[in-house]
Amino acid sequence: MQGHDLPEQLTAFLARNERELIGFRRDLHMHPELAFAEHRTTGRIAERLRAAGLQPEILPVGTGLVCDIGSGPGPVVALRADIDALPLTDEKEATPYRSTVPGVAHACGHDVHTTVLLATGLFLAQRDRAGALPGRVRLFFQPAEELPGGAVEVVEAGAMKDVERVFALHCDPRLPVGEVGLRSGGITAACDQLLVRLSGPGGHTARPHLTADLVYALGKIVTELPAALSRLVDPRAGFSLVWGRVSAGSAPNVVPDDAVAEGTVRCLDDEAWHEAPDILKGLVESVASVYGASPEVTYRRGVPPTINEATSIELMREATALALGPEAVTSTPQSLGGEDFAWYLEHAPGALARLGTHSPDRDGPMLDLHRGTFDVDERAIGVGTRFAAATAFTALWEAARSGGRLGSEAMA
Repeated sequence: MQGHDLPEQLTAFLARNERELIGFRRDLHMHPELAFAEHRTTGRIAERLRAAGLQPEILPVGTGLVCDIGSGPGPVVALRADIDALPLTDEKEATPYRSTVPGVAHACGHDVHTTVLLATGLFLAQRDRAGALPGRVRLFFQPAEELPGGAVEVVEAGAMKDVERVFALHCDPRLPVGEVGLRSGGITAACDQLLVRLSGPGGHTARPHLTADLVYALGKIVTELPAALSRLVDPRAGFSLVWGRVSAGSAPNVVPDDAVAEGTVRCLDDEAWHEAPDILKGLVESVASVYGASPEVTYRRGVPPTINEATSIELMREATALALGPEAVTSTPQSLGGEDFAWYLEHAPGALARLGTHSPDRDGPMLDLHRGTFDVDERAIGVGTRFAAATAFTALWEAARSGGRLGSEAMA
């Protein structure tokens, strides 16, 4: 059986290094950095990788890095972690590793993702020196996931070249530590921004027929677009338009000559996501024309939906059972949150998993993501390392068995 000694090798590695890894995570947590400003974080990662004999390459944007482990013509599997923090105040009072940077905190678990990937890289390098790595593994320490935009920088730097499959994990406080959440198909949503600006002749509210009544027209757009989408897009696509800002006028008796609405567009289906700009622009123009308003529609792409490829999920399932036991595998629901890991899946098949971080010993409310109180059970670092390393090995074994062209076949 391939990998029969992998769990024991991982246990020995973590026994030697887990204390250092927890210290590394706490250091990152104390010194969080925002998107594209992760200079200290990048330096700390690169320093530790170089100490292990590896050759990390800083991305052209100046933060984040890519590092290959292994050599030769074998298959390439990529593992990704995001390294940026959030513009939030760390509200934890009792922890010795509270953020030292005012208004910035690792409130989404990226410090854990980074530490897990670093640990995985150190373990894989050890196995490579022993001649036991059946291919190459490429580590992506990606900047600016929260912005987003960092994944695009990694791709544009050429890091997806020759990659057969790409994998990632994300902390999930809904799951207890020790569990890994898997889901085939859509796991996170596309998240884009829509800006609608109407213009037209204003005037006195006593003579609306001499104006383009932009407030009324905007009200129609705000209410009718979400309703129309439910009839134009397959409801299984999970298409959602929610307005966050509506603005028009400055006086009660004046019809304004400018009106604005902004909102977010979320979608769980890749085909519907690609069609969304044209559908929404057409709807806006159709409604606005009835009231003589001139529309200007700005559709800003954020991230595509993350669609986990079925074979990649099965590889993750096998890896989790191998490294943690079959009881560690659990299902995870879809989320309407965005995740820029999806950009990698435009270039190779892969999957995103959920890493349980909730301590079963902890009382009180769940420490949810994107909140100043967020924290994790640090045993998740070891769990994540076992999972990520086993996923890399399982994917490499399968790629070698299939002739190293799994990625191309799956994308065909």
